[in-house]
Amino acid sequence: MLQQLEGSQALAKAIALCRPQVVCAYPITPQTHIVEGIGELVRNGTLKNCEFLNVESEMAAISVAIGSEAAGVRSYTATSSQGLLYMMEAVYNASGLELPIVMTLGNRTIGSPINIWNDHSDAMSVRDAGWLMLFAENNQEAVDLHIQAFKIAESIKCPVMVCVDGFVLTHAYEQVNIPEQNEVDEFLPKYNPHISMDKKHSYAIGAMVSPNDFMEVRYLAHKRQLDALDVISNVREEFLSKFNRNSGGLIRGYNIDGADTVIVAMGSVLGTIKDAVDNLNASGNEKFGVLSIISYRPFPQNEIKKALNQAKRVIVVEKAFALGKGGILSQEIELVLKGLNIDVISIIAGIGGRIITKQMLMECFENPKDKFQFLGLNRATIEKEYQSPCISKVGKE
Repeated sequence: MLQQLEGSQALAKAIALCRPQVVCAYPITPQTHIVEGIGELVRNGTLKNCEFLNVESEMAAISVAIGSEAAGVRSYTATSSQGLLYMMEAVYNASGLELPIVMTLGNRTIGSPINIWNDHSDAMSVRDAGWLMLFAENNQEAVDLHIQAFKIAESIKCPVMVCVDGFVLTHAYEQVNIPEQNEVDEFLPKYNPHISMDKKHSYAIGAMVSPNDFMEVRYLAHKRQLDALDVISNVREEFLSKFNRNSGGLIRGYNIDGADTVIVAMGSVLGTIKDAVDNLNASGNEKFGVLSIISYRPFPQNEIKKALNQAKRVIVVEKAFALGKGGILSQEIELVLKGLNIDVISIIAGIGGRIITKQMLMECFENPKDKFQFLGLNRATIEKEYQSPCISKVGKE
């Protein structure tokens, strides 16, 4: 059913349709409205047989999710930014224990200085924690990805993080198609956990592993990620067949065939990029295309290489970067395309919520000045601060 909803409220409804039995909540902007919305659905009886737990911290939220999943019940939580960092130790534990938790990450920058607006620095901080990571382009895809995420997680015994751009999506009102309960029930079967608490047949999880076995444990986690590539693709096909919406999967191309330059990105900026590309294609001789990365982990190297191998130039627009090194996503794209003689350009944009306009992107795509550049960087401010007395003194010493 089409509904005009704030993104967070649409996600709350979609998650409730997946019938989680435990939802552990701790507020942090911009994900707060999601768990508030689920809490209201539990309170008014729309979501039945669900224990909604207000916990005292983000570490407690992920710890409760780990405990409830280990007991054999479908579990959900959400966080953002510093909240994700606070639960970091247990984020690794959840994947290491093969627990299919689903968590929404309302993407928000990481301070200091304090900033609550959107970029992808929080997601990049846990890219190697063993979670599957799916990025939503818009609120409809965010809804659809959550429904798919429970099925993917439970099929592969691996937690899934659905990344939804904070404020840009979580607080935006737009029309979203929310499925009916019976449709989701047909798509997502009743939870059949691979482990569950059994007093008659006790077992231990999370025990210490010696050097003789730890490498094998980590290899198995790596193999689950690789196996997830097919699972994500298959679930996307099943979702398309059931709901007639092309959401999810590994990657998605837009005007790629015959494109001289392909723009690669993740998340909500893709909408603006597609508008910019449409304008460029309508007015110029060079053809531009767009490649959306939906599954960041596992990273679909073969699919990306196949999609980009005919391009002359690839421009990666990314909302995070490694200090002292450069673009994170662009470095991974460069490795995929190594040996193909394709120029890869990294554009860092939207850091800390900095505005990204269609005109800025068009100018950058038509005439990228450097292989690594920052979109909309205020050079005057940089020069002023760099020449401050404390920095000059350090430089002379």
